[in-house]
Amino acid sequence: MTEFVHLHNHTDYSLLDGAAPIGKYIKKAKEFGMSSLAMTDHGNMFGAVKFYNECKANNINPIVGTEFYISPEGRTLRDASSKYFHLILLAMNDCGYHNLMELNSIAYIEGYYYKPRIDNETLRAHSDGLICLSACLAGQLPQLLLRGKLDEAQKTIDWYKQVFGDRYYIEIQDHGIAEERQVLPLLVDMARRNDIKLVATNDIHYIEASDANAHDVLLCIGTGKKQADEQRMRFDTQEFYFKSPDEMAALFSDYPDSISNTIEIASRCNLEIKFPGPLLPRFPIPEGFDTEANYLQHLAHEGLKHRYSEITEVLTNRLEYELGVIIKMHFEGYFLIVRDYIYWAKQHDIPVGPGRGSGAGSLVAYCIDITDVEPMGYGLMFERFLNPERISMPDFDIDFCFENRSRVIDHVTELYGRDRVSQIATFGTLKSKAVLKDVARVLDIPFAESNEICKYIPEGDPDNPKVKDPPIFRALELSPELREKQAQGGVYAELFDVAGRLQGLNRHISMHAAGVVIGQDVLTKYVPLYRDPKTGVVTTQYTMDVIEDCGLVKMDFLGLKTLTLIRNAERLVQNHTPDFDINNISIDDPLTYRMFGEGDTTCVFQFESPGMQKHLRALKPTKIEELVAMNALYRPGPLQFIPQYIDSKNKKIPIIYPDPELKDILDETYGVIVYQEQVMQVAQIIAGYSLGEADILRKIMGKKKVEKLAEEKVKFIDRAVKLGRDRNHAEDLFTMLEPFAGYGFNKSHSVAYALIAYQTAYLKAHYPAEFMAANLTNEATNPDKFGEYLSMTRKMGIRMCPPSVNDSLKNFKVVDGKIIYGLSGIKGFGDGASESIIKERENNGPFKSFMDFLERADSHLLNSKALEALINTGCFDFTGDNRKTLLFNYPDAVKFVKEERESKESGQMSLFGDDDEESLTQFEMIVQEDYSFMEKLEMEKNLLGFYVSGHPLQTYQEAWDRCVHINLADQSTIKENKVTNIIGMVREIKELTTKRNTKMAKITVSDFNGTADLTVFTDVWENMSQVIEVDGIYGFQGKFSLFRDQLSMTVDKFYRDPNEMLKLSMHDFYIEISKKLCTKKLLNEISDLLIRHDGPLASHIVLVDEELDDRQDFPEEDGQEPAMKCLENKKTFALSSNFSVRYDMSLVDELNNNETVRRAWFE
Repeated sequence: MTEFVHLHNHTDYSLLDGAAPIGKYIKKAKEFGMSSLAMTDHGNMFGAVKFYNECKANNINPIVGTEFYISPEGRTLRDASSKYFHLILLAMNDCGYHNLMELNSIAYIEGYYYKPRIDNETLRAHSDGLICLSACLAGQLPQLLLRGKLDEAQKTIDWYKQVFGDRYYIEIQDHGIAEERQVLPLLVDMARRNDIKLVATNDIHYIEASDANAHDVLLCIGTGKKQADEQRMRFDTQEFYFKSPDEMAALFSDYPDSISNTIEIASRCNLEIKFPGPLLPRFPIPEGFDTEANYLQHLAHEGLKHRYSEITEVLTNRLEYELGVIIKMHFEGYFLIVRDYIYWAKQHDIPVGPGRGSGAGSLVAYCIDITDVEPMGYGLMFERFLNPERISMPDFDIDFCFENRSRVIDHVTELYGRDRVSQIATFGTLKSKAVLKDVARVLDIPFAESNEICKYIPEGDPDNPKVKDPPIFRALELSPELREKQAQGGVYAELFDVAGRLQGLNRHISMHAAGVVIGQDVLTKYVPLYRDPKTGVVTTQYTMDVIEDCGLVKMDFLGLKTLTLIRNAERLVQNHTPDFDINNISIDDPLTYRMFGEGDTTCVFQFESPGMQKHLRALKPTKIEELVAMNALYRPGPLQFIPQYIDSKNKKIPIIYPDPELKDILDETYGVIVYQEQVMQVAQIIAGYSLGEADILRKIMGKKKVEKLAEEKVKFIDRAVKLGRDRNHAEDLFTMLEPFAGYGFNKSHSVAYALIAYQTAYLKAHYPAEFMAANLTNEATNPDKFGEYLSMTRKMGIRMCPPSVNDSLKNFKVVDGKIIYGLSGIKGFGDGASESIIKERENNGPFKSFMDFLERADSHLLNSKALEALINTGCFDFTGDNRKTLLFNYPDAVKFVKEERESKESGQMSLFGDDDEESLTQFEMIVQEDYSFMEKLEMEKNLLGFYVSGHPLQTYQEAWDRCVHINLADQSTIKENKVTNIIGMVREIKELTTKRNTKMAKITVSDFNGTADLTVFTDVWENMSQVIEVDGIYGFQGKFSLFRDQLSMTVDKFYRDPNEMLKLSMHDFYIEISKKLCTKKLLNEISDLLIRHDGPLASHIVLVDEELDDRQDFPEEDGQEPAMKCLENKKTFALSSNFSVRYDMSLVDELNNNETVRRAWFE
């Protein structure tokens, strides 16, 4: 076989262009016996390290490169005339690799204009160690030759020869494209005349020739086109696949040197990437300290005095032990760096979480204010965080207030330098459902149909629980519905074929949610950088799994919305209780624990799920340790032990310890192993492990590494026997530990998060209005969650008020226990206008009237649309003028104010002095009849996104309360295939035609809490299609199904008037009369009336005001049961079944019109 190396290859890191992952390239190269392989993705090095590592693992020489975009005139030019060309650069060695990283970074940070571009200047400066190929048809040299610009072509060659010497090659390609064949002899001629070597390449974008169609679809996904579109980007032939060496040799048989030169280039590329591991940046220690270690020791000992009133020997020993381990492992700088940015955040009033992960187990971290969890009292372990027997980077994950996380990152960036700090890239891939929808769009399959197909994609693989997104071919095996669709052939067969080929490919680059890297030197010494063209944020081009190997230190800056919630709620409380401090609340508050015990934990951090609420009601927690345990147990795996934990706590079952010596460590959790730390302690007590060894054992058990696990089992048992334990008992204990190590939870993390949960619960218990106002502010951009919390606020009896120019802040505010809607929540009303109104109000007092507002407000920030929004949301209701009147008059009012302003001689800010306030009254409003309640609600919905001062469904509140027992925003409240009632407002109606040419419908409805999709089949739709309308409120009865997480109800019954559903909830009918008026005649009249309304509901007579001595009975008929039976309440009498009635409000009306009847009602 011919020797040949492919040097021009695009993996799926050429986003939405390269149609094959790295692994497939390597597999194909091995199949053809290739000893080297290049990767040259468009304008980036995203996959360079992954490619390098996978090549090395497969004994292939990795040639790392990039197909650059070069703009010879200058990388900073930003106009349509600035042209760019393609250029291939390959790293020969470490120097070339670093120059590639520099050039990639410059292209994104300095040269981005539609594409990341370099120029001749930067290329000359960073050309060492690089081989240069003249590239494809889009290269500068081929383009000049095609346009007949031979002189310019020669100058271009001269320039590249001067810069690269014999490292410059002229690239030739032949994909069957006319222009390629036109330019090929010209390129050869230029090469021969200039003594430049030729190199043959294939511009590979996919692996097999059969992948060409899938690649074409991928291009359409990237460009937003359909495959049938004539005017779109497409490749001219289907020759861009991974050809064999023999195919390439045959293709360029006239130029055999171009084939052999690929081997020459490969032999010149001998890159060995140095992976130094994480290199800590130098922390700027203050004067007076020689080393980072001295400074850390000083901070820790001072912090110990601050944290503890009594310094015991236990505390001192633990602190010295931890410091010794940290300094021995050379991590003192890491602790100082983390401590610095946390200290800065706290100094700048940015909430920081009490801890997260195993770091909360460190006493040093607690003493230097990295964490706020006291580790000794909770029995937390330092070794779970930093194991002295296995060196690895510590990892503090820090939670910051969601709104201010970026400020902390900015501080770190300024401190260490913008060229040394960056965020981290991550890549989104084409998942099964997404790729099916993308491909369906390209193939012109309607979205509704592709959406329906995706409902049948399995969420996992029953034969492999680790697989969350099974391959398309596996989904076809698992789903008969998908196979049935595929069997239809044609476009559907193509859909599954193409989607299967594209699934898993990289789709886009984005930013990791938390990761930030800090370099010891400028970042481009370690990694190439990427700059997001939309946001300007700089990230590494490499992903989190390789950056530490490359020399960077990763820090996790997480944004936790709950911290923002707590801070906002605390500030609202401080408006009326200035000394309130959430960090000084009692950890033993009875009201808070009572709320936990009642399961009233909606909106409580990590405790709000219905399942958790059920367990809390059974547990009745009374101390923080029980919340810590529940937080750890309520997860897959340990969930099964919750009943044992609860029953043991409540003394329903005895506490059983697997060994008497384990009593002390398991007492806290009532005999149940809950935490990873307990697994470590068991190994320490039973087998004499050090805590460092025990942590290694825990990891081996957790990862289920069979070979290492077998070794550890022998070690554990032998060491236990040496300590005098029974071998069989030791083996039983090891076997017992295995599953717990796999799903036991990190206690340090559980303690920290239970403390946050407790704080939220305390706020809800003691300051419900402030707590819910903070929740609403937090979820203002999340419509589903916001709607749920708005409904919860109403259920808690907290009044919601529309916004007001006199009371509202930007966000939600609490006044006298009422929540006032924030100005920033009004659609079309910007932050600038909100801040202007608030500032004016704070400086010069409340607005006295609508005219006063117009006179004082900044007219530049308040256009007519903004003013209408303020009026229609109720911001001026305090004035006494109704909304319709204000809306009708405001154009004239604005004109009046403007004319008054222009007539003033002075240019003062205020139109009127104190003596001229009466001038405002000169404008007379033309009064209009106000909008109806429903019209006002709809305006609120349109402008605020929600109904605030009320809800249209309130008209049917009684029917809702009696008949609806689910929460559409919480699927866990819905039981599948159970008859269920909902009352909702119709948002959308889609009438569909069935295969039998009959009509059915898909309907979307919303209620107080959320939305649901309804399916109405033909038999029901025929009866309701003529009366149902969008925005109408109706009742529906049917059965829900939760299919692939999609909530849907099949409607069986439709109620045009939701109040008709009341009869579904009624069981009894009551007639209340005075004993004095209870005559036989009256009873006979009532009995006749009841018989005429015969039905299933039991009837009752209620006698009031007097003791019943002589009971009036209906006559007994033909030996049947007495007509009236006395219940325990002596005033209420149940009538016999002869007088049962149907639900009919006309019966109530008729009886209530009878003067001798006090009232009648259904229950």
